[in-house]
Amino acid sequence: MALYKVRTMRCECCNGVNIEPGMEVQVVTPLNNTVYVNNWQYVEDAFMRVSGISLRKANCFEC
Repeated sequence: MALYKVRTMRCECCNGVNIEPGMEVQVVTPLNNTVYVNNWQYVEDAFMRVSGISLRKANCFEC
């Protein structure tokens, strides 16, 4: 298992979702893969669980 810390870098407001710089979550992946495997689903789930925001709704993913 691999543990990553993901932190937002800039302020953004899109589709009613406010993202502030410095928001941070810890992401655990089942294998020693990077967090962008499976279309960033691990990161999106972590932000939804911790902050209650959807990064996909805010268009924060470029994949």
